[in-house]
Amino acid sequence: MTADPRTRAQRRHDTEHRLTHDIDVWVATASPDGTPYLVPLSFDWDGETLLLATATDSPTGRNLAATRTARLGLGDTRDVTMIDGHVEILDIDALPPPPGDRFAERTGFDPRTLTTPYHWFRVVPRRIQAWREVNEMPGRELMRDGRWLA
Repeated sequence: MTADPRTRAQRRHDTEHRLTHDIDVWVATASPDGTPYLVPLSFDWDGETLLLATATDSPTGRNLAATRTARLGLGDTRDVTMIDGHVEILDIDALPPPPGDRFAERTGFDPRTLTTPYHWFRVVPRRIQAWREVNEMPGRELMRDGRWLA
């Protein structure tokens, strides 16, 4: 039996909870020629943006740098949050210590300590959608043009 659809306000609450408590996110990118790439990465949510880190020369790092866009997926297929965002790139030593320390503590991974070149990638959400079942497809959009709808 399918539960009644959640209100938009409840979906936003659930989405913000997931952003605050989940540690990993699926990151979908594409190269400039359109070749898709999907990888799980750890993240930190500061209440407005998601902070990711990956090797500068990895397919994801190259794609994020080239296109400055990403689609992120949280949760499973029966409780999914999709985030489309603009990507800001930061040199690994350009991020102030507090957010880098928070990322390392939250994820158990500190890219600042590696010898392989890494970059920080800050994803600024432009669109967020959340749904569980087909009855939640209407009204699944929670953010549009960077503004919460609820």
